[in-house]
Amino acid sequence: MFSRSIFSNYYKFLTGASLAFAVFALAGCNEKAAEAPAPGRPVLVATVKYAAETPERSFVGTIRPRIETDMGFRVPGKVARRLVEVGQTVDVGQPLATLDEVDLKLQAEQAEAEFRAATGVLAQASASEQRAKDLRSKGWTTDAQMDQSRAAADEARARYNRAERQVELTKNSLSYATLHADSRGVVTATLIDPGQVVASGQTAIRVARFAEKEAVVAIPETLVGRAKSGTASVTLWSDAEKKYTAKLREIAPSADPATRTYLAKFSLPEADDKVSLGMTATLTLADAATERVAKLPLSALFSQGSNPSLYIVDDAGAVKLQPVIVKSYESNAVVIAGGVNDGAKVVALGVQKLDPAQKVRVVSSLSF
Repeated sequence: MFSRSIFSNYYKFLTGASLAFAVFALAGCNEKAAEAPAPGRPVLVATVKYAAETPERSFVGTIRPRIETDMGFRVPGKVARRLVEVGQTVDVGQPLATLDEVDLKLQAEQAEAEFRAATGVLAQASASEQRAKDLRSKGWTTDAQMDQSRAAADEARARYNRAERQVELTKNSLSYATLHADSRGVVTATLIDPGQVVASGQTAIRVARFAEKEAVVAIPETLVGRAKSGTASVTLWSDAEKKYTAKLREIAPSADPATRTYLAKFSLPEADDKVSLGMTATLTLADAATERVAKLPLSALFSQGSNPSLYIVDDAGAVKLQPVIVKSYESNAVVIAGGVNDGAKVVALGVQKLDPAQKVRVVSSLSF
């Protein structure tokens, strides 16, 4: 009996200890559960990105010289030498090609001979005129003889002047036998070869001037107005990081019958040595008067009888209701003109169920 009582008391002691331990364990779990923060509400966000209301349009073009001259000889003849090749840089006054000068030199010699003959005839006629004047003053000759001497002297003077001009012309023709560059540029085409007979004015060598470069592009008819009134910039395919200011210089008065586009030429006043002729470039047209706006999902807009607003989410997960300026509405989007900063994150879905005092958690997608 005594031993049974001892075991009974021991059993009761163990049972009580187990219950107490369980109670303390449950209490500890409840405290930890109370201390753990509740998870934030998952939300999808959209980033505010401002851009021009009228989007920019880009076109592919080429770099060309503003002035490209077709140079030719001013006199006909046979080509003796061609002194330049395609792609060669030339300076002002540099010889480009020469003609055979044999016939031109003969013409110059002939003109010199006629000039010497006219000089002799003029001297003789002038002397005869002077003698006639002396005799007429003394009354030893008639007026008819005096008029005849004066006419002969006038004719001699005219022949002298004509021969003098002919000498100058032949000298010029002889100088025209050498084709010189009239500006600094690069040779883009050679259309003659030694031995070839060319006519006066025939294109011999094409030289593109370095004075000014331009971008040539084809503009569709719907953007001709923007090309005239908007702003333009050019980037090279070889260096896409640098932009060059472009100004419309010329646009074709009629569209190309095949492509229905207008050929436009934009000057590049800031072009440097990196802009080479023939390079491929991208011309970007923008509307100078366009407003910068941001497009967001229509579900991000919150409005309950007051100004339209957006819920802004910060890095800590806090949300703030921010009024915005609505520019226009689209089928699934809203266009805002201000009220939030560029790069801000706004709640894009379920804004009617948000509480400004509630923390949120940004997720990439929602799953149910």
